Amino acid sequence: MDGTLFLFEVMLAVRRIATKTFFFQHNRVEIARVSCVQTMFLLPILVSLFLGSQRAYSSTSSSSLEPTSFFFPSFDLGSCTGKKLICMGSVSSRDGYLNITPEQGNSSLASMPTNQVGRVLYSQPVAAWPAMISTTFTVRITPPPNSTVSGDGMAFLFAQDNSPSPPNSTGSYMGILDRSTQGGVVQQLAVELDTYMNEFDSDGNHIGIDTTSTTNSVVAQSLNSTGVNLRSGRDITVEIEYDGYKNEIQILIAYSGNSLTSVLNYSIKMSETVPRLVYVGFSGGTGPLPESHQVINWAFSSFPLSTAEKRLKRDNRIKTILVLVVPSVMTVLFIIICVYLIKRAPRKRDKKDTDIESQSRVAANIPKMFTYKELAKATRNFSKENLLGTGGFGSVYKGVILDPPVEIAVKKISATSKQGERQYLAEICTIGRMRHKNIVQLQGWCHEGEQLLLVYQYMANGSLDRFIGKLSLNWETRYEILTGIASALLYLHEECGNPVVHRDIKPNNVMLDANYNAYLGDFGLAKLIQSDASSTTMLAGTPGYLAPEVAYLGKATPESDVYSFGTVVLEVVCGKRSKGITEEINLVDYVWSLYGEDSLLECVDEQMEGQFDEEQVERALIVGLACLHPYSACRPRMRKVVQIFLNPDEPLMELPKSRPSMAFVPVSFSGLTTVGYSSTSRTKSAFARSPLSSPQEIELNHEQGMPGLR
Repeated sequence: MDGTLFLFEVMLAVRRIATKTFFFQHNRVEIARVSCVQTMFLLPILVSLFLGSQRAYSSTSSSSLEPTSFFFPSFDLGSCTGKKLICMGSVSSRDGYLNITPEQGNSSLASMPTNQVGRVLYSQPVAAWPAMISTTFTVRITPPPNSTVSGDGMAFLFAQDNSPSPPNSTGSYMGILDRSTQGGVVQQLAVELDTYMNEFDSDGNHIGIDTTSTTNSVVAQSLNSTGVNLRSGRDITVEIEYDGYKNEIQILIAYSGNSLTSVLNYSIKMSETVPRLVYVGFSGGTGPLPESHQVINWAFSSFPLSTAEKRLKRDNRIKTILVLVVPSVMTVLFIIICVYLIKRAPRKRDKKDTDIESQSRVAANIPKMFTYKELAKATRNFSKENLLGTGGFGSVYKGVILDPPVEIAVKKISATSKQGERQYLAEICTIGRMRHKNIVQLQGWCHEGEQLLLVYQYMANGSLDRFIGKLSLNWETRYEILTGIASALLYLHEECGNPVVHRDIKPNNVMLDANYNAYLGDFGLAKLIQSDASSTTMLAGTPGYLAPEVAYLGKATPESDVYSFGTVVLEVVCGKRSKGITEEINLVDYVWSLYGEDSLLECVDEQMEGQFDEEQVERALIVGLACLHPYSACRPRMRKVVQIFLNPDEPLMELPKSRPSMAFVPVSFSGLTTVGYSSTSRTKSAFARSPLSSPQEIELNHEQGMPGLR
């Protein structure tokens, strides 16, 4: 049947049914309701006849492509011998990173290896098109000592197969191509980080996209204006995003710990460049000049798009109008007619709900979207028996998804307040993109009406606060827990692209799995750090864990997270809880006074019965006290903390024998007024026998020449 004629017949049928329905409306509303329902069932049947050929056309080439997501927070000596990576050429694994080309060390320039090439690929192929692709990695490119020149660079690859780099691909080829494969023989795409200025390059510090040639990049962009020097020897974070809808690739770059800057946006069709399935990874090469190329961490995700949807987007304008617009208009007309007949005003979706859902869909591109019905079934309709705990913005329930069988934790957030909405969006916009072994993984989310739910992996041992002063943990487990929390904070502050401040580090927000591995969770107060942010945020966090400058300035920073971590360290080692600012001050003063008396081990939790590594315990307590320094600039960065926990030979920071002092004005915590502390040191006898004075009685001063915040 001719499509246009069929469309006219459908429209005539619409008119006849509408006229008949209006007639019934003047007589009996219930008959009108039935007519409306019948019409709504008839419309899809009529439209489906017209769309039948289009569906057949668009589905013939559909194929099932599986999503892929993986994360290497670091690498170790066994990374290249495992099953996840294919290491070729000069690639070697070290404790903490991969060497794509040999590490330079302190060798003389003449003895350093040259003309090296290496390639490392993820062992399984991933979907390249049609797909949404995102990858973030940290690299370090280092020239030889005391040398101003080196070469040639490294690249991120979308390779057609898992074969090694071509045999003659050293130097400017960077392990991507060689003379025999230049010009289109190989189907691949490479994002190059070029450190050497050849005659065909704009400079020796640029990023570019290569397909069939490294001497004639598709597009290139100098990094000089960004302040990033590829050969600086510093950790550099790169993010590559490919939008399969728009066929656009975006590249962002920054020194690790700084906000990423977009340096390149380019339109390119993956379907015309690489096979549907590709291998992803890194390559690097040197020529006559040595240079080391290291990969510190790597996260990758690929989510296939519907082939049918892609084909419909490529249809010509007339087909698009006929197939999409006209049926949609008819459907809308019938909905309006039905609503009018039965005199029911539609409940317009609140703009608030629409905003939340749209932001959720954008931010949570990796976790699954659940229906409320699915989660209600998994948690036995959110029964009391499944309740794990209740917090300020909602409750957490244990659940079981049957296909496949997996235990989950469902956080049900109250949407009745703006604060609940903010917490929901904060969590889904931060933890939704986090991939770290010590951060709770967001498995999914749900937003239906007033229901805001987040789905996490289930933690068999609950939160860390259950074990502080109540249940005994051996020292090895406690030390691993502290190391895990520190590693998670290092990732948030310096390694995840845009730095994130958690703002609520405390034992309640540290989860433990069946093996007592620590996972940092509850990102409801977390904030992305904007490089141009100057305004303060609302006071958020938990009294007793808040850094003094947060209470005074109302603005959280990575250093305030470090302070909170210091409190957690003391609690874990001492087995004593901080249930408010008064007790927190008492505990810190007590431990610091023992440090001044060279008697730190007296504060160790008695439940361990002396079974611990004394040197390790002392180092952990000194780290905790350093993190609790009242002046944020004097606190260590989390990278230093992690290095101390992982390396017993790492030098410790110096601490004053007594706790430095600082003065603040009163600040209100939702009705609880507190003030900053003075640092008149308290003895262990004071800790044991007498409580601290009330907050209003604490003397404000600034001793020892330390300036107070005024």
